Amino acid sequence: MIKVARYHLVTPVMFFGLPWAVLAAVFAVDVARRGGNFRGGLAVIFLLFFVTGVQRIGRWLSFALALGVTRRSFYAGTALLGVSMSLVSGLVIAGLQAIERATGGWGLSITFFRVPYVLNGPWYATWLTSFVGLSALFVYGMWYGILNRRWGMLGLLAFIAVQVLVALAVAFAYSRAGVGPLRLRPAGAYPATLSALDLTGVIAALTVVCLAGGQATIRHVTV
Repeated sequence: MIKVARYHLVTPVMFFGLPWAVLAAVFAVDVARRGGNFRGGLAVIFLLFFVTGVQRIGRWLSFALALGVTRRSFYAGTALLGVSMSLVSGLVIAGLQAIERATGGWGLSITFFRVPYVLNGPWYATWLTSFVGLSALFVYGMWYGILNRRWGMLGLLAFIAVQVLVALAVAFAYSRAGVGPLRLRPAGAYPATLSALDLTGVIAALTVVCLAGGQATIRHVTV
């Protein structure tokens, strides 16, 4: 697993340079526009983690297998690197959020690193939620890339359709239970059914599902 992680780090800029460079550019634009309330710029780094997960499978799997790495080792090592990256990146986001609070929004009342309801609590809650969210998207991206290699576009479309049907079924069952619409919990604004940490727990469970699904699928991927 460690050797596979080092194999990916042959191009460290994809992990440590590109995501933060893009986020810095988006942040600079937000500062230039003096954007006050959260505009969604932080979502860029989460999206890039998903893209990186897809790219690790699409571009690096074949050569790794040619070097004698097993599919299982490649998957485990790649997931280990993605989760480790997420752990560190979540801590950086929490630190930048703390600076943003201490400086009154960088002196401009900007809330770039404070996402309403989700990343707007104590630093440890921000760290945990960021870590879980980044890990989930990286692992989901890996599974997405594996499915693309195994079944192509038709397989991906079927995969997406199944997810949409499951989401609709869950929403329907939730509404039939009479609990009302699912909503996040702001600070005392209205009665809620799901706090930010509750949501983090749900995402963590989905991450485990994605890990298991990717592990089961990669065993039969052709090169």
